Amino acid sequence: MQTILFFSYDYSLLQEFEKKEDINPFKSFDMETTLLEYIKGCRSSIIVADYDSVSHEVNNWISSDVIPENLIVLERVPTIATGKILLSHGIKGYGNSRMLKVHYQQMIETVADLKIWTYPELTASLVTLNSNMINPDAKPLIQRLSDKEKEVTMHILNGLTNAAIANKMDISTRTVKAHVTSIFQKLHVNDRISLVLLLK
Repeated sequence: MQTILFFSYDYSLLQEFEKKEDINPFKSFDMETTLLEYIKGCRSSIIVADYDSVSHEVNNWISSDVIPENLIVLERVPTIATGKILLSHGIKGYGNSRMLKVHYQQMIETVADLKIWTYPELTASLVTLNSNMINPDAKPLIQRLSDKEKEVTMHILNGLTNAAIANKMDISTRTVKAHVTSIFQKLHVNDRISLVLLLK
């Protein structure tokens, strides 16, 4: 079982985080040095950082390229622009620090499953990209895919669901799922958000 580590300088928010966490073991930290020391000895941790109070520390991790694995960043007023920047640097989750417990639990489960979690508006913004906006550096990656997989990838980048892709390509949803699985394997990603971040 993974340990959930809460990092904030806001004591009341730490208490709120702890109330949401009643299944997994958890620890809270209000000092970066103590947190980093703990991480060294605890590999299977998910870190939930309060961006409103520890943004300086998180930004230092990013600029120093020492981002802890499985880092989730939450803030009171999340923005799409901030979310895109953080996710592009390897953050595994981003959202509202005051989210409901049910959403919090979904977030933890998603990140524990080695996938990226975001709130719906940010997810929609990430996947609704023009297919012409593929990063030129990523175009060689696309060549690993079959023609059908390339077509499915473009539909994913345009925000279509598996059912919508199946309808558009006149194939079964099961076939779409098989293509998506193959795309993820060939491009070494775990989910749609990771695919978008890789290709955009």
